[in-house]
Amino acid sequence: MSLHRKPIARGRGLDVIYASGDLTTAIPKYKIPRQEHSPRAAYALIHDELLLDGNSRQNLATFCTTWTEPEVQALMSECIDKNMCDKDEYPQTAEIESRCVHILADLWNSPDAANTIGCSTTGSSEAAMLGGLAAKWRWRAKRRAQGKPIDRPNLVCGPVQICWHKFGRYFDVEVREVPLSGDRLMMHPEQALAYCDENTIMVVPTLGLTMTCQYEPVDAIARALDELEQRTGLDIPLHIDAASGGFLAPFCQPDVVWDFRLPRVKSINTSGHKFGLAPLGVGWVVWRDHADLPEELIFRVNYLGGDMPTFALNFSRPAGQIVCQYYNFLRLGFEGYRKIQDACYRTAQHLGAEIGKMGPFRIIHDGNGGLPAVCWTFREKQQHNFSLYDLSDRLRARGWQVPAYSLPPKREDLVVQRVLVRHGVSRDLADILIDDIHRSLALLEKHPVAHPLTENEAGGYKHN
Repeated sequence: MSLHRKPIARGRGLDVIYASGDLTTAIPKYKIPRQEHSPRAAYALIHDELLLDGNSRQNLATFCTTWTEPEVQALMSECIDKNMCDKDEYPQTAEIESRCVHILADLWNSPDAANTIGCSTTGSSEAAMLGGLAAKWRWRAKRRAQGKPIDRPNLVCGPVQICWHKFGRYFDVEVREVPLSGDRLMMHPEQALAYCDENTIMVVPTLGLTMTCQYEPVDAIARALDELEQRTGLDIPLHIDAASGGFLAPFCQPDVVWDFRLPRVKSINTSGHKFGLAPLGVGWVVWRDHADLPEELIFRVNYLGGDMPTFALNFSRPAGQIVCQYYNFLRLGFEGYRKIQDACYRTAQHLGAEIGKMGPFRIIHDGNGGLPAVCWTFREKQQHNFSLYDLSDRLRARGWQVPAYSLPPKREDLVVQRVLVRHGVSRDLADILIDDIHRSLALLEKHPVAHPLTENEAGGYKHN
């Protein structure tokens, strides 16, 4: 007697996933299905939908890592079950986090890197908010000691990423964003001082502006604040938003003074998953000294098995990205980071030179002196029968995501386009993009756009 029923066994053996019952019937999308499905079917459904996403390597809008080594993917898999907040259960992972903090402190010229305090976060936005909270608490303690009111804190900044506006709204701090004017597309010292007063908890220069990719003049702003203190007694600290530049300037522009070499710099945030080359989901914040992080902001918990200090907006967090950040530090070293970032700069400068030769465009940032990126707009006093949003839309036909967006107040009238050159954007890819821009311009000139896209109509093509 047979040990199995041959027709059933044969049917199962010949089953093709796309002919299976799971994939030939509709499956609910906005409520949980009543019945279970096979792993192959569930995977195939999701995998196929993800095919409709853009290709991340062609996403030249994002600052984030889109290429990783196989070893990074292996480490991420090995850490998938590790919770970063549980330092008692995963002590070696906690040790790796601590090592990364000290490595960054040393990279940023901390006066006492071995004893610097800092932590990992889910990204540079959370890191920025933690730096802001520490500054608010320090300001509030000083005002209370002086018997002065504490109800109107403010921070002064240039054109910042949206995380700072979130910080202001969530934590009741007025964000005094210095408005742009003419060709001044960043915060300069004189404008920063004009917005400072006794309620200013910190000034926030950005080392790599989201909008134009330039570095704000941190050293000059620090000197201006030194002079302000001498004249008025106002001692206003600096927090540096180095989300991108924190992993670039130390390797490629060591003469740019922006970090803890300036005594007024009390804290720095950066993004490990941008030019830090780690997978998505890790940022860092480092304080100059233990005293710059008020003790009352640190919580201690013991319900995970040990007495653990924690200062974060999130509690449970994945550990893999932190482990992979450490892998990059060991794998690349200073020279490896320098080579990778220098290659990005060379590609960006090549793009900037070629785009600058194209008739319609005026280059705002050509890849020199700031981030490895190119930012451009239309030349003045020229008429075009298409907008930069139309060009962005046209490039999407080839898979490129090259964002067009308007600048902050008071230059909303100026629309720009931007390309970020990250690790994985090769010279060959850059040349293909240049050819596609030429083809798109020729097509738009030959076939005029009757009603060029506006910012609202092109909402999907703004920066991120």
